[in-house]
Amino acid sequence: MRTIAFYSPLRVWYVFKVLLTLYMLIRKRERFLLFSPLSAPKLVQTISRLGATFIKLAQVLATRNDFFPPEYLHVLKTLHDELPAMKQKEMQEIFDRAFETNPFYRFETRPIASASIGQVHEAWLDEHTKVAVKLRRKGIQKQVKADIRILTAFNALFRPLFSHYTKHSIEAVIAEFGSMIQKEVSLNQERANLIKFSQMYADQNVRFPLVYETLCCDDALVMSYEEGFRFDDKAAIEAAHIDIKPLIETLVRFYTEQMLVKGFFHADPHPGNLLVSKEGELILLDFGMVKRVPNETRIAIIEMLKAANERDYERYVSASKRMGTVAYDAPLGELAEFTERMFDIFENDALDSSSMQELAFEVLEQTKNLPFKLPQEAIYILRVSAIIEGLGITYIENFNGIKDILPILQQNIPRALGADKSIVESIKAEFKSLPMDLRAFKTALYRISEENLSVELSKPQLDVLKKSLQETLSPIITGMVLLFSALFVLVLDRTYEPVALVLFGMGLLRLVFRK
Repeated sequence: MRTIAFYSPLRVWYVFKVLLTLYMLIRKRERFLLFSPLSAPKLVQTISRLGATFIKLAQVLATRNDFFPPEYLHVLKTLHDELPAMKQKEMQEIFDRAFETNPFYRFETRPIASASIGQVHEAWLDEHTKVAVKLRRKGIQKQVKADIRILTAFNALFRPLFSHYTKHSIEAVIAEFGSMIQKEVSLNQERANLIKFSQMYADQNVRFPLVYETLCCDDALVMSYEEGFRFDDKAAIEAAHIDIKPLIETLVRFYTEQMLVKGFFHADPHPGNLLVSKEGELILLDFGMVKRVPNETRIAIIEMLKAANERDYERYVSASKRMGTVAYDAPLGELAEFTERMFDIFENDALDSSSMQELAFEVLEQTKNLPFKLPQEAIYILRVSAIIEGLGITYIENFNGIKDILPILQQNIPRALGADKSIVESIKAEFKSLPMDLRAFKTALYRISEENLSVELSKPQLDVLKKSLQETLSPIITGMVLLFSALFVLVLDRTYEPVALVLFGMGLLRLVFRK
């Protein structure tokens, strides 16, 4: 496939239609100029046609219940990252590039799975050692880079149509998504992620594939072949007499360890990547999407969980601001009331899942003008939470994160804060840090005495200051430009006096009416 095909007019047109539809849905607009949004089925069909980049982008955006109407959310969540297999000639080209000599006793040319980034084949290293071989799809790196360029260009085009908070949320999604998917197309990166996971979470009662490092490269990843039932295959799991509830608890505890304790998590735990062995063991696959949780975000999540457990809604909103999901200057009282209403809905045992969702959408619709944001760090955390909750619903009636997951998370907060040590170990650790604490205190006192104490503003505070300055200076600059333009026109040619008067009047009005 030639690179020029990635920028073909037809493909760019499809991208334009998809993005315009997404922007109109986010803005709750039925029309924009001559365009109307694609219907939900047509949107999914077009996204599927565009392939890897846009399927994954739609999956990420589908975590935002406040962005899309229910009928669109439903179909976006049904999008699967599945594509037809590579042609035999293309597959052989990648195989020959990855392996100078064929290292396999037997290799099945027909793949058992084919996704947007690559496809998986069964193979044997000898008569008894079965492996899974993941081959990267031909030209996928160039396609992804081209798609990111097109996305960035169209985002710049649509950017003026949105509010301050919405456009920054969308930019965060595209920036984070662009960074993540370009890492995901590297099988060397996936191999490194898998090895690190296997070492870091060896004690979590979760099985990971074994990597055959000497056979791997950026075009091929060779792993042990793991067999089991898909996590959402309820009939097969029940037929095998496997108790799924302990596995759900294991999964929640595992993700608590990843996101709150270690800060290194698997960002794509969809049912195809989660298997249950015949022995009832949880198996995790596909390590292309792995993320780090910054320490400040991890602490903010812990504070949110503590506030949720104690039903302290104002503290919950304050933690949300620190995490970046709510604008720093958002009204605390109004958001605390909104949070309380949402908790009341999800804690109501008399409601089934569909009724909860319907009521939640009604509340979200009433609060659509509140300054919610989506920082880069939160995108995949929200996606993982939604996927795990969806898996729980498969097996437990009226399963939801607040009633069923929150207690497990609450139990693990002490570990996340490093309080899992014995009292003696904790005291020793405090004594070890005492000299540094005293030195820091002494330095602070010295700076105060010298009137040299600096105050460091957080990023949310700086964002609020920047926004405030922009709102204040923008009308002044615009007004002054119009006034100077009027003088320039008069100096240039006195016959343009009416035009100069109009410009002067517009400039004066802009300076007087700044809001």
